[in-house]
Amino acid sequence: MKRLGISIYPEHGSIDQIKVYLLKASQLGFKRVFTCLLSAEGEPEQVKLRYTEVCQYAKQLGMEVIIDVAPSVFTKFEIQYDDLSFFSDLGVSGIRLDEGFDGMKEAMMTYNPFNLKIEFNASQPSGYIDNILSYQPNKEKVIVCHNYYPQRYTGLSYNLFNQLNQKFQEKNITIAAFINSQAEDTFGPWPLKEGLCTLEIHRDLPLSLQARHMNATNQIDDVIIGNCFASDDELKELASLDPNVLTFKIMLEPNVSETEQDIIFNFPHFIRGDMSDYMARSTMSRIVYAMSTITPNHTRDLKRGDIVVLNDLYGRYKGELHIVLQPMPNEGNKNVVATLAQNELLLLNFVEPWKPFKLIK
Repeated sequence: MKRLGISIYPEHGSIDQIKVYLLKASQLGFKRVFTCLLSAEGEPEQVKLRYTEVCQYAKQLGMEVIIDVAPSVFTKFEIQYDDLSFFSDLGVSGIRLDEGFDGMKEAMMTYNPFNLKIEFNASQPSGYIDNILSYQPNKEKVIVCHNYYPQRYTGLSYNLFNQLNQKFQEKNITIAAFINSQAEDTFGPWPLKEGLCTLEIHRDLPLSLQARHMNATNQIDDVIIGNCFASDDELKELASLDPNVLTFKIMLEPNVSETEQDIIFNFPHFIRGDMSDYMARSTMSRIVYAMSTITPNHTRDLKRGDIVVLNDLYGRYKGELHIVLQPMPNEGNKNVVATLAQNELLLLNFVEPWKPFKLIK
């Protein structure tokens, strides 16, 4: 099951703010929390108290907390790899090893008596995971999560992202990745405010589009907002998405009829199996709306990303909805009812036969 997550940074945000944020997210159905000990400064005991308060609160809300660590954290807090009680006391569900040990130690950690998951860095070359798997870990406790990249232009390329994910999917390992809020004054663990995303192409995109793109790849199980605090509107919009349905945000044309809007927003769409290079057709609506009137309107020539509903002039095909994939002339029988914004066009790469899809405002 695909899940949504948020990130919290107790060393930077107030405890009260963080608790309010956790409560909002949990009420909207967010299930994961990422936090980070790598950036925590101060006396170890004070740090532990601060993190324990928020992690235990998230646990009470039914959220799974994974905390980012590295060998340096083990040294600072005098933690032994064969005794993870420190993390159990914090209230976390698992630890993410941003940097690893020798492979054998990581494998042994998966047998910890506290039932903690051990999450590995998915943005490293796959040889790292192969080494750990060679030591026979408890695979039920092995998960992976990509890095986020605070510096602009340093995020993963989409091609590398795909290559890495395919290897983890072959091993049936749960994969998480980060997207970033576009709200003002968000922050992360480091003094940079250039976004906290896994994919560089996501850095300046609306949060909803980042999430919809992650879902469209069908590679990511858990999508986590890397910076905090995301806005209430962003959280609500993410919570409203169906992660299993390819979802496009459209710009509606003026004077679109009620019948056309009903077809666009209220009819369950899927792409016809015998797909053309020129369009993705949702054809079942023509049966339901066969007796409706769809007057010709907005019948200009078509470009990639247009959404059209076939009008009365198309006879028995009236009521079909198409997503245009290539430019083509319009003979007056197709109403342009909406268009995709330029940045939404990347989702057209995931159009394929029989794919269910949804159009939202």
